[in-house]
Amino acid sequence: MAVQTLGIFALLVFLMLLGLPVAVAMCLTSVVTLVLLGQLDILGVMGQRMYASTTAFPLLAIPFFILAGNLMNTGGMTERIFRFAHSLVGHFKGGLGQVNVLGSMVFAGMSGSALADAMGLGSIEVKAMVKAGYEPRFAAAVSAASATIGPVIPPSIPLVIYGSMSGVSVGALFLGGLVPGLLMGIAMMVTVYIIAVRRNYPRERRATTREVLSALAGGLAAIATPALIMGGILSGVFTPTEASVAACVYALFLGLVVYRELRWSDLPAILWETVTQTAQVMFIVAAAGLFGWLLIYLRVPDALISWLSALSKEPLVVLVIINLILLVLGCFMEGIAIMLLTIPIFMPIIVQLGINPIHFGVLMTLNLMLGLLTPPVGMVLYAMSSIARVPLMILAKELVPFLICLFAVLALITVVPGFVTWLPALVMGTPR
Repeated sequence: MAVQTLGIFALLVFLMLLGLPVAVAMCLTSVVTLVLLGQLDILGVMGQRMYASTTAFPLLAIPFFILAGNLMNTGGMTERIFRFAHSLVGHFKGGLGQVNVLGSMVFAGMSGSALADAMGLGSIEVKAMVKAGYEPRFAAAVSAASATIGPVIPPSIPLVIYGSMSGVSVGALFLGGLVPGLLMGIAMMVTVYIIAVRRNYPRERRATTREVLSALAGGLAAIATPALIMGGILSGVFTPTEASVAACVYALFLGLVVYRELRWSDLPAILWETVTQTAQVMFIVAAAGLFGWLLIYLRVPDALISWLSALSKEPLVVLVIINLILLVLGCFMEGIAIMLLTIPIFMPIIVQLGINPIHFGVLMTLNLMLGLLTPPVGMVLYAMSSIARVPLMILAKELVPFLICLFAVLALITVVPGFVTWLPALVMGTPR
């Protein structure tokens, strides 16, 4: 069994090293494995397995959260968020770096996507920081690191996927991500301050009360989006999936009617971009569903449970091992693909050891966000390198202090589950 499992993953890695997209590599690995095992009669159910993996109701939230993020980036909401954050923390040391992090924390409560944050708010932040005298490498590093807050603070596309696959309440997962997301933001702001002091970066003029109120008034409708989403979910007005539709309607209303920066002629391009991004995500979901089914068919999760149980029966030790596995995978695979691939394997272990699945879901999401910042596959790393025109390896080196602070947050929530489980238990009565 061990040799067979290693052979499957070796083939998957080999196909990805050849340059095949991860979804195609997973499909080909599944087909080749079944052919070599002589299970030709099972090949007929491949299409059914791929289709079934994409039909979970919570997955409907993915295209709508992607659309909401695209509407916000085009409709003037990102600029207003940046202006409001600037009025609050611009006067701290490394002011625009602090604005960058705070702006991402606010935007995180709207889109649920790190890439949407990086491509929308990040492009505005980099231009402003470079214009104010910051090195492009530092501006790009802060923007890339702060974008990872997006899928941790609710709403979150990865948490929607985790909830749909594990059967855990998406609303509870959203609440569980709030405190860790805030910890990420605080840790990054401290890191920015330390770097700014060492490099003598400038601070902005302190905004007057009138300027703060003016920025708040101008961006209040945009800033209220997280309250609309989470308030509607917690009050029972709509489900997390329906909340994604509400976010789209609200973003469209703000862009067309309130801010008037969105034109009807912009919608075809926005919708096409959303369709493209959704198709990419759902193809990975379908391929990972097939590959995950193959692993379960071959009883790979059972073998992994036995292996981990032999190493230790302590939940904390097992979580540390899983963290290391996810961090290594994050260097070579796209985050959602890792999640879809490993959830069927890890969930039985989590259940057997009595680990809170809400804790594990947020922990996994934060792990995968670190993968977005590490070469050779980090999507946010590539996006910010392109936007700021900074060579990839220079940007990766500049990100090291931010990776350290994010590792510290990861270690903290691994050791102290209460940072994740306290709020869902308080609001929804879930187990702590």
